[in-house]
Amino acid sequence: MLQQKQLPCSKCGEQSAVNVPISINIKENPSIKDKVKDGSLFIWECPHCGTRNLISSQVLYHDPDQHLMIWLVSKDSDLDNQMEKIEKAISADEGLSHYTFRRVFDVGSLIEKVNIFDAGLDDTVIELCKWVTKQELAEKMLPEKARLVTDAPFKFYKIQGPDNEIVMTYPFEGQMQGVEIGFNVYEDCAGIINRNPSIKPAGSFPIVDASWVQMHIK
Repeated sequence: MLQQKQLPCSKCGEQSAVNVPISINIKENPSIKDKVKDGSLFIWECPHCGTRNLISSQVLYHDPDQHLMIWLVSKDSDLDNQMEKIEKAISADEGLSHYTFRRVFDVGSLIEKVNIFDAGLDDTVIELCKWVTKQELAEKMLPEKARLVTDAPFKFYKIQGPDNEIVMTYPFEGQMQGVEIGFNVYEDCAGIINRNPSIKPAGSFPIVDASWVQMHIK
């Protein structure tokens, strides 16, 4: 579902009428998924100066076949009242009992979640894999370099090859780097989470990211 809004260009400041996505149902409109995954759905070009702008607004991504909903919101959104209503609606709808719900704060994180679930992976396990991989990379570096890695935002990129190697990307000293991890790392991290069900995210649209991992790593 699109909603027309007047948005200012980030460069020239001129207002333009832009069709902004507010909800995305992949089953109703399968062709839109590619635009979500390459980010083009969230870009608009200013007709006055040609600048490409990123749309920043609340979007609900819904994939009924995967039983998945991802809610893109801004970090400063006041969601207390909305969350209470949402929790009641989810609890009352038996059709949502097997759904996975996630909340993200930027388009890049939304795209990453879609890629993770499309690959048949669990995002909680991927986040723990990121933490483990950061620690292993940092151990091989000088302290000042290690901090750059442990603080870097790692992103799941893809799963590839006959051994299902997982590829992640991260920024390091001004350039994007890639790192491959064996699927055994994923399996080990999945085992940790399965043995500790209390750390699994609960509630309506929980946030699963690096901060979530840090809450559970002693």
